[in-house]
Amino acid sequence: MKKVFHLNTCDTCRKILGQFSLKDWELREIKKEPITKEELEAMYQHTQSYEALFSKKSTQIKLRELDLKALGEDDYKELLLDHYTFLKRPVFLTDKEIFIGNEKANLQSLKEFFRAE
Repeated sequence: MKKVFHLNTCDTCRKILGQFSLKDWELREIKKEPITKEELEAMYQHTQSYEALFSKKSTQIKLRELDLKALGEDDYKELLLDHYTFLKRPVFLTDKEIFIGNEKANLQSLKEFFRAE
């Protein structure tokens, strides 16, 4: 399995995806085709945390008046399945590895992964 979960409208996602050859990867535009419960569980198997997959920059947090300090793992799971903006992106998912978001360390690990491929 090789999947990338991203948003076409996100400049950061487009910039990151443009750095790699993704011809044998499944590209999933999460606004048009939201993540499934099974896909979220596959991500969770790598992270052991729904919070690690959760974007704390989502505009939905303010709109829904969410108190992030009060959220537990079950809350993060429900929110991730409920609205695409809660997923930290992009997410590169394989059978053995996961790369989440656009933090510098994550992008460096992703570059090393692609060099080794």
